[in-house]
Amino acid sequence: MLKIVVAIIAGLIPMAPALVYFLRHRWQSPASATRGLVLGLKGFNVVLGLMVVGVGITWLASPQTVLAAANAAAAATTDPYASLAAAISSGLAAVGAGIAVSGTGAAAVGAITEKPEAFGRALIFVGLAEGIAIYGLIIAFLVLNR
Repeated sequence: MLKIVVAIIAGLIPMAPALVYFLRHRWQSPASATRGLVLGLKGFNVVLGLMVVGVGITWLASPQTVLAAANAAAAATTDPYASLAAAISSGLAAVGAGIAVSGTGAAAVGAITEKPEAFGRALIFVGLAEGIAIYGLIIAFLVLNR
């Protein structure tokens, strides 16, 4: 239970300043509050929050006995730098996807506010930007299964 609470708090900490700003200013000027929320969640806070959530989910969802057995079997047969290569490919792909989604997401929100029927196209462009992270994950799996 304590692990769940720690993971939730660690995932919400980077999002707190933008949400507090939004909650304080949403009644006075909704457009300004929404703009502040988008700017607050853009960039490093989103990438950091997603990485913390990913680590928390991995930490909570993986049983330790399976990890111990997998590590013992993998340590005998793998290259010592394979895990480093997999981590670098996944990490850099996630950072690149975060940067791409921040730009396309902001543009998509602007396009949707001016023309609501553009929602489908905007969603496709944001999804294409998120695909960068999936490519990094595929490369990591290919490196680890070599």
